[in-house]
This record gives sequence, C-alpha cells and structure tokens, in this order.
Amino acid sequence: QVQLVESGGGSVQSGASLRLSCDTRGFIFDRYIIGWFRQVPGKEREGVSYIREDGTAWYADAVKDRFTISRDNGKKSAYLEMNALRPDDTAVYYCAAGGGLTGDLAPTLRHFWYWGQGTQVTVSS
Repeated sequence: QVQLVESGGGSVQSGASLRLSCDTRGFIFDRYIIGWFRQVPGKEREGVSYIREDGTAWYADAVKDRFTISRDNGKKSAYLEMNALRPDDTAVYYCAAGGGLTGDLAPTLRHFWYWGQGTQVTVSS
C-alpha cells in the first residue's frame, strides 16, 4: 500500500525555520519525482518545489533562496527546509510522488499520482 506521511509542521513566528519530512512506503521511491505543494482555504493547491530522481530541483519563485528540498533514497524520505518564513507561507503542505517533469517545467497536480495527508504550517507576524 502506498503511503506518504508528512511531519514537521507547526506554528512559528515570522522569520523562523521549519523542516518538513515526507516518509514514504509502498512504491519504488528512487524512481519518482518528489514534490511539495501547499494549499490555503479557498485557493488552488500550488507547487512549492520538487526534486527529481537525480537530485535536481525546481522551486517556485515565492520560495527561491528560502526553501531547500532534499531526498534520502535510502530512507525513502524527502525533506523541505523552510527558512525566513513569512505569514504568506501559511498553508497545509503536502508531499507527493510523480514524474514527467523535465527541464524547468512547473509542477501541476496531474504530474503527481500519490499524495500525503498534509501538515499545517502557520506563520504569524
């Protein structure tokens, strides 16, 4: 059974850091792109970052230079290091597994087939 479980969310003040983890099972982890998305109520889920099997990564403009994505294929886990958090980073963060993203292509929901349940990140000013 495929499972992706996010952890590491919480409530922090503006400027703080958080590290999200995505622990997985049930699929061949190192053959998938792992992505992080976020969603606030009333808005569409948006791509934050993804990391390919070879370790190359893409970031949304809103998080470039603040967030860092990584993966540990041996542990079948991925991580999102979030620094200099701002109130507009407040959202539920989801990790997902998928593929088909080449070059500098922005992620869409259709590129990802397996999803976690999400973890809440709240940043107060």
